[in-house]
Amino acid sequence: MEPISTALAGIALVKQSVDFIKTHINTVQDIGQIASQIDNLFTGEKQIQQARNKKSGGGLGDQFGVDTVAKEVIDAKLAAEKLQEVANMVDLRFGHGTWKGIVAERVKRLQEQREAQAQARREAIQKAQEFEETMKTIGITVAILAVSIGLFITAMVSIAKAANYV
Repeated sequence: MEPISTALAGIALVKQSVDFIKTHINTVQDIGQIASQIDNLFTGEKQIQQARNKKSGGGLGDQFGVDTVAKEVIDAKLAAEKLQEVANMVDLRFGHGTWKGIVAERVKRLQEQREAQAQARREAIQKAQEFEETMKTIGITVAILAVSIGLFITAMVSIAKAANYV
């Protein structure tokens, strides 16, 4: 997806999520009832930031054009405003610090996920290296065995010729 269309999708997702949360914040019994919308809010904000940080593939004119830069900056500021608006609504509804707790838990889980993925990559690399070493060992063993059998056969043929059995 191009940065502009990613940003458009991101800002639309942010606005949709904020509208839903605004409509339902006073009727929900627990934060879990709006959790998917909060997740969408974070996803939309991330899309906006990615579009803003991503280099445009359309040439320097597209990337540095005033309209593109202005749109990216304004979208990022709008997303930040919407996030703060939701933070205030959540804190008012569920108590001071609730939003900060949500953000902290989200950061913690994302970090745990990144660490788990890194560990899985390290384990996969280690298994691949172990497999490669095993294959090398098998290859060397087969080669040594083949040479040994060849030398044994050659020795037997030489002995047989020497004893005039052949």
